[in-house]
Amino acid sequence: MNDPTASSPHDASTSPLARRFRGYLPVVVDVETGGFDWNRHALLEIAAVPLDLDADGRLVLDEPTSVHVEPAPGTDIDPQSLEVTGIDLDHPFRFAKAEREALDHVFGPVRAAVKKHGCQRAILVGHNAHFDLNFLNAAVARVGHKRNPFHPFSVFDTVTLAGVAYGQTVLARAVQAAGFRWDSASAHSALYDAEQTARLFCTIVNDWRRADPSVAGQPLA
Repeated sequence: MNDPTASSPHDASTSPLARRFRGYLPVVVDVETGGFDWNRHALLEIAAVPLDLDADGRLVLDEPTSVHVEPAPGTDIDPQSLEVTGIDLDHPFRFAKAEREALDHVFGPVRAAVKKHGCQRAILVGHNAHFDLNFLNAAVARVGHKRNPFHPFSVFDTVTLAGVAYGQTVLARAVQAAGFRWDSASAHSALYDAEQTARLFCTIVNDWRRADPSVAGQPLA
């Protein structure tokens, strides 16, 4: 199975992605956090992977962006969450950014990708996507960010898509069912999980297009 990782440039005026998802650009996001309550627990990592099209009109991964985030003042951290993620908040090479700066770091490339394809805004793709979106929205609200490129509530969720395509809802098992290797030692890094989720989403969408006689060989638009 081909690994959909190569990206290619497109003119925004002709990019089929501007029409494929009703003007929304799929951007795969994963966050690592200090717990499960987005209203209370800290955001600790964000990774975003915009999607692109290759020369054959197949979805592929574009350049990823990731950042470590300083826990926002007033947020909590459950030590059990750090045990799962392996995040060391005091690591000398963590180079975490304050929440506002971290959002700017991620949102800038996403806005550029949206503009590149002539889309109206980004739509978050994630595994249990509303978890990631809720933490993102909570951080946006905390800092009063006015340039959030993501749709405020719509998502594409690979839990549902993988359940339909492979009968799997756990990310590691779904990724393996899609034909990719899963490295447990790298899991629970926002960047690793976002890239694996992106490969999963691209594979499902690309395989559906190839398998459906009504769209096989047709442009994405």
